[in-house]
Amino acid sequence: MNQHPSSKFSLRARLRSIRFAWAGIVAFFKAEPNACIHAGASMVAVALGFSLQLSAVEWIVISLSISLVWAAELFNTAIERMANRFSPGYDPAVKFVKDVAAAAVLLTALGAFVSGIIIFLPKIINYVS
Repeated sequence: MNQHPSSKFSLRARLRSIRFAWAGIVAFFKAEPNACIHAGASMVAVALGFSLQLSAVEWIVISLSISLVWAAELFNTAIERMANRFSPGYDPAVKFVKDVAAAAVLLTALGAFVSGIIIFLPKIINYVS
């Protein structure tokens, strides 16, 4: 089976794709006010995690929760930008797509919040007592 020459592994191409991804993160922070909210919440969760000495499993839950919220917000932003670009006027189908993408962010944020409460609240109560 012959492979296309561009399908071979290239360290240069992998590094370039990381650079593109980093540019996307920078653009996201510049354009989206919600990025600062998520960054703040992430930093609070990580700081609490260190101060309350989370177990490995608790760190996995917290890091996955943070990652899921970030990924959902990035996908939501990409979907909204593309929808606005190709359909600048009101369109019920585009509204549906944008609302569903926003709902994904809300659900992941709620899941992260609940996970945080389950993990952090007992530790905080124990620390205060």
